[in-house]
Amino acid sequence: MNPSHTASSRPSRSLFRTKSIEQTIADAAEPGRQLKRTLSAWDLMILGVAVAVGAGIFSVGARAAGSFAGPAVTMSFLLAALACALAIMCYAEFASSIPVAGSAYTYTYATLGEFIAWIIGWDLILELLTAGAVIAKYWGIYLAMVFELFDVHIPTTIAVLGISVDWGPILIVGVFTCLLILGTKMSARVNNVFTLIKVGIVVFVIVVGLTYFDAANLTPFVPPPEPAVGGDAEAWSQSLLSWMTGAEPARYGVAGVLSGAALVFFAFIGFDVVATSAEEVKDPQRTLPLGIFGGLALVTLLYLGVAVALTGMVPYTVLAAADNPSLATAFVAVGADWAAQVISVGILAGLTTVIMVLLMGLSRVLLAISRDGLLPRWLSVTSETRKTPVRLQLVSGAAVALLAGFTQVEILEEMINIGTLSAFVLVSLAVVVLRRTRPDLPRAFRVPWSPLLPIVSAVLCFYLMLNLTTLTWVRFAVWLAIGAAIYFAYGRRHARVGLATGERT
Repeated sequence: MNPSHTASSRPSRSLFRTKSIEQTIADAAEPGRQLKRTLSAWDLMILGVAVAVGAGIFSVGARAAGSFAGPAVTMSFLLAALACALAIMCYAEFASSIPVAGSAYTYTYATLGEFIAWIIGWDLILELLTAGAVIAKYWGIYLAMVFELFDVHIPTTIAVLGISVDWGPILIVGVFTCLLILGTKMSARVNNVFTLIKVGIVVFVIVVGLTYFDAANLTPFVPPPEPAVGGDAEAWSQSLLSWMTGAEPARYGVAGVLSGAALVFFAFIGFDVVATSAEEVKDPQRTLPLGIFGGLALVTLLYLGVAVALTGMVPYTVLAAADNPSLATAFVAVGADWAAQVISVGILAGLTTVIMVLLMGLSRVLLAISRDGLLPRWLSVTSETRKTPVRLQLVSGAAVALLAGFTQVEILEEMINIGTLSAFVLVSLAVVVLRRTRPDLPRAFRVPWSPLLPIVSAVLCFYLMLNLTTLTWVRFAVWLAIGAAIYFAYGRRHARVGLATGERT
């Protein structure tokens, strides 16, 4: 094997051995393990919108307005968009410099070393696998709701060997697994259609909502602070930050706006998945930054439109009084009950595209890891004709379908957030490292004011991680321990970087 698989000056046995960028790009062209560049900037932008605009746009803004920020939830969305933009800039710099599959895993392998790369790859698997299963589960739930709203009597569960199985999640995962095997471009076309439908529904909801707009509902714009409901929650359900400091959860006021930003930030999560398609993008140095930032801009506009319509329709106190506030809560409050049907269809369409992008992202991360030997290399073989990772797509689809159809996977919802944010933190720091170790590397896009902005991005994302519950952190620690065990038992001994130097233990 070529010794250039490692460009590190550290000893080859080091946990922090790195893989050269040149070898990373060369490995992407390895015969039998190649992907095909078919996606345009438009496709990439739609992928970003597809994965970010799901059910959250219809509910997360209402929860943030009612429980934290009031009408100032628009400021919460702007702050969250800013935090997301900082992290996405770091992704864009890497993606335009190292346009191969793997996203944060690939970037950290080239900068922070193999063990950290494996851990972040393991985190990405957690994020994408859990997210795919959770979203597929909710797709089945909303399918049942749509059937009920339109008086369609079709059972959404079937009995298999005495076990109640949700067939909806298995169906939608199976359909998109087949489409992704047939080709990324074909899948992107289907995704574009569904995304345009759901964006049209969101715009329709915004326009109709604005017809009920009353400026008086925006006063006070920032409600005065008050004691938060649930401040005495048990330790497992408290945020790690609250548990460590003993601080009471914030409600309204400036602190409420910041807490609202922490909540709505998760509505922007998903843009890191777009970076996993870097190896399938035409002219990636120009296309990737355009597609990523174009998608983020469109999503931000949609979220702000929903927030303005929502808080202008009803007083924030109406949302605060609801058990599970959503856009439907506001429409029902103004007498537009029919909106529940439109919103349910919008949610179903929204979740459909999210599932596709997550399935694609999961298989591409696994492709990069297995191509490097940290997972069995036979998994990374791609189709000779369609250049898609058939084996990995089948494995990914089967895992997501089984979790969604046979388990209560929704209880792990916060694991999506901690997996994503940990990747954001490390990618932000990796930009600073790569600027120092490879200042000569061509960069089609550069994060401005480095290292200040990447460090600010890492700090903000870590702060958001601290706002997740202590139980989520415990589950995260268990997942990392499992990942470390797999690395030392298999990945470290089979990594191509180590084998290239003659190391086998």
